[in-house]
Amino acid sequence: MTTSSSERGVSLGMPGLPAPAYPDDVRTRLETDAREVIARYPDSRSALLPLLHLVQSEEGHVTRTGMRFCAEMLGLTTAEVTAVATFYTMYRRRPSGDYQVGVCTNTLCAVMGGDAIFETLQEHLGVGNGETTADGKVTLEHIECNAACDFAPVVMVNWEFFDNQTPGSAKRLVDDLREGRPVQPTRGARLCTFKETARILAGFPDERPGAVEESGGAGPASLVGLRLARGETAPARVVHPRGGPHEEPQGKAQEPSPAEHLSSHDAPQDTSASDPAHPAGPAAEEGE
Repeated sequence: MTTSSSERGVSLGMPGLPAPAYPDDVRTRLETDAREVIARYPDSRSALLPLLHLVQSEEGHVTRTGMRFCAEMLGLTTAEVTAVATFYTMYRRRPSGDYQVGVCTNTLCAVMGGDAIFETLQEHLGVGNGETTADGKVTLEHIECNAACDFAPVVMVNWEFFDNQTPGSAKRLVDDLREGRPVQPTRGARLCTFKETARILAGFPDERPGAVEESGGAGPASLVGLRLARGETAPARVVHPRGGPHEEPQGKAQEPSPAEHLSSHDAPQDTSASDPAHPAGPAAEEGE
């Protein structure tokens, strides 16, 4: 004997209604932009990522209507589009602020102060992770590594870098954003809104005068290794095993002073296996 879902107290629910379409004027404008994007790719479905940025620039997040539009333009199912939109964290699935403030809480930024910055901003703004201030200006979130560890701790606003932050500087940053005061990233062009950023990420030019010239490049800390390889800075100091014989490399390296601290990465350390003066005895069994 079998029982129905209703007898088991299970509600299967009603199927969701189709997503509403964009208004005619909006759809006409988006179709023009979408066709320009699609024409850049030999396979139309390769245009899905920039099209998701395009619809995000319309409403500030990727709506069901936006995913329906992408599916129709590319000949995909909404399930295929949803799978991509929910995989990448750059696509927002709910309304958010004009400025996405992300605090890196990955390992290096966290130990350098990222955790403290994030906690400070939560208290200062009165919001939690992924939440938006009441004025709709700032959405706060913790983010994973943004490949800027040499400037830790890092805060990003609409994907622009704010390096070497502190709880105090981060508070001033969000206050300036909420008050509409001009904010200049450490590296990159002056900020624009999240919708404007999404349109640029969709592949359309930044039309603000001078913005492209302001973009700049990598910061000096990121270029140290490159300059070292080119011989533009002094050669790296080579540290040899303590007390052992060695040959001097070309361009004799400066020996460390006795007071200089050597980390475990600088030279091998004496262990019970390498130091005959302090041999290790047999390991005792538990309880001995």
